[in-house]
Amino acid sequence: MWEVINDKWMIESMIKVPNLVPKEFWKLHFHSLVSLLLHPFIRAVKPINSTTNIHIYKQLAGNREFFQSLPSSPLPNYTLVYEAVVMADRTILVWVVAIVCFVVLMFVTPAIPQDQDYHDFADQREYFGIPNFLNVISNVPFFIIGVIGLILCYHRNFFKLSLQGELCGWTCFYIGVAAVAFGSSYYHLKPNDARLVWDRLPMTIAFTSIIAIFIIERIDERKGTYAIIPLLLVGVVSIFYWRFYDDLRPYALVQFVPCIAIPVMAILLPPMYTHSSYWLWAAGFYLLAKVEEAADDPIYKWTHHIFSGHTIKHLFAAMVPVFLTLMLAKRDIISERQSLLQIWKISWTKYKENGVESENRTISYSSVPIEESS
Repeated sequence: MWEVINDKWMIESMIKVPNLVPKEFWKLHFHSLVSLLLHPFIRAVKPINSTTNIHIYKQLAGNREFFQSLPSSPLPNYTLVYEAVVMADRTILVWVVAIVCFVVLMFVTPAIPQDQDYHDFADQREYFGIPNFLNVISNVPFFIIGVIGLILCYHRNFFKLSLQGELCGWTCFYIGVAAVAFGSSYYHLKPNDARLVWDRLPMTIAFTSIIAIFIIERIDERKGTYAIIPLLLVGVVSIFYWRFYDDLRPYALVQFVPCIAIPVMAILLPPMYTHSSYWLWAAGFYLLAKVEEAADDPIYKWTHHIFSGHTIKHLFAAMVPVFLTLMLAKRDIISERQSLLQIWKISWTKYKENGVESENRTISYSSVPIEESS
């Protein structure tokens, strides 16, 4: 009975919400009515103190305990509740759109089987009894930087990780990087589809961990932390889907979507830390690595059979965790968060202003009398 009274009081109070234009009012009214129908969730709502920090409201969607902990107030500000509900709706919408796009893509595009020529690398020389020696040994840097990163994650908080989700994300990333050394070496000893699974699996762990880290640092800590396991599972499923159905489409999405999303997010979303440009350096090296992988044979010929493109690809790909480790070691928390795009705009504006000032400077010349020589 008391819950019903509270629900009725909530609707009556909504009518008194000030400073809402009609469109916003009816949006708020509609969302609240829908929320009331979801009574297991909404009946935990108590009147909200309008002076509470708005950042807290961004965490309330789907969190029953948070609702129960809120203080009472005779005049609730449901505008903030509406913002939180909309955020939850947007999150659900993003997931629904992503799933629908994936399903449509799987229906409208043909399957992409694994090309068996992929296993035919340019450099197949054997040294010290190790086949494909340089393609095998060039994976050692992954193990070194992966182990170093793992140690620094837990050694006296050397990386100054301020969020628990960050620690989980970077741990998964460095585990994936270190495992690349074993998986890729195992594959290159005898290249085939069965061994290629163990080459791609640790790389997928690293890719998906980085996406979760970006969500934690730049969008929402709670959502990013909860996304770590699902993203890892998506990556693993894409590998085994390819292996059992000989279709690379899901794996291609898992690999190439981060290549686009990470630079875009690094530029557009305000970071928590300094040295955000290191993300772009890492993305640049990975792009070069993919180019060198595609140019395996030509590079092998251009270097007079010294190095192949795939060997150099390993070394350039290893620079990705190197730059990210340098970023973690150097960065500090930013007091005023600005995206790289905003920083570039400000720098460009200052540059143009300085250019205009230099053009507007006037130079005065003083006349000097010339004495005639007698």
